[in-house]
Amino acid sequence: MPIRANEYYRQRFGCKLYKLALDGGMSCPNRDGTKGERGCIFCSGAGSGDFAAPRQGSVTEQLEAAKARVAAKHKNGGYIAYFQSFTNTYAPLPYLEALFSEAIAHPEVAALSVATRPDCLPEPVLELLARLDRVKPVMVELGLQTIHPATARFIRRGYPLSDYDRAAARLSALGLHTVVHVILGLPGETEQMMVQSVDYVGRSGAKGIKLQLLHVLEGTDLAELWRAGRVPTLELEDYARLLGRCLSVLPEDMVIHRLTGDGAKKDLLAPLWSADKKRVLNYVNHYLSQHIPAGRHCLAPHP
Repeated sequence: MPIRANEYYRQRFGCKLYKLALDGGMSCPNRDGTKGERGCIFCSGAGSGDFAAPRQGSVTEQLEAAKARVAAKHKNGGYIAYFQSFTNTYAPLPYLEALFSEAIAHPEVAALSVATRPDCLPEPVLELLARLDRVKPVMVELGLQTIHPATARFIRRGYPLSDYDRAAARLSALGLHTVVHVILGLPGETEQMMVQSVDYVGRSGAKGIKLQLLHVLEGTDLAELWRAGRVPTLELEDYARLLGRCLSVLPEDMVIHRLTGDGAKKDLLAPLWSADKKRVLNYVNHYLSQHIPAGRHCLAPHP
């Protein structure tokens, strides 16, 4: 069974790592008119950076502010500088180099994580990320969500699967740790379709995966579809069972960086059970312990 991120971090870095969410001040081709103006239907106004603080000051100042926010739970670990909001390679190369270099220069930052789209990784940017990886480890997060063309059109992803294939192959060739986002519960998809997407990621050369529960946030186009009764959401029991199926098709060396997701509570419309993360993770862990042989499930109980 795959390993969870905390175990991977301890193996690679010798300690627990905490993500510090940063805002690089970038947009997205799905919002600036290049490919669209309204973004993906599930994307909030923060560009999936709902837990990042509003952009203020330099990268160093953002890092210090983010450190203060996690100080209560930080126990002798290191940090990941995580550029989360919008598409974090969608800017001129000199800007990206200055931004990322400042982040990894921070003495307490152990690694850099860059969230982006497969269609926003031109060769000069890939070469920059590879150079930075020789200074400190770089993780590249790709928003795939699904491999199914009809679903991709419905959610307005804005790029074909072939773009993902090229990006994943190139990142793998460069030795970069690629983390792929997949949403479980997208409208119109069967469980088998969702498992197929996860299996595809496992075979694509990616080193990690984020399994994201579809949740509905206020202010998104998805919210309007949900209100119209066009978007059912998963129950906890069904989600746990689906996770079990998905985990079973992944390589044993795949790193699980996320098993759920809930969005900001003030904006969450559905499913409301997802807001209780402690309950969710304990339920999922119990389910996996009951349905996967001992020693094979990848979670520990939530503290």
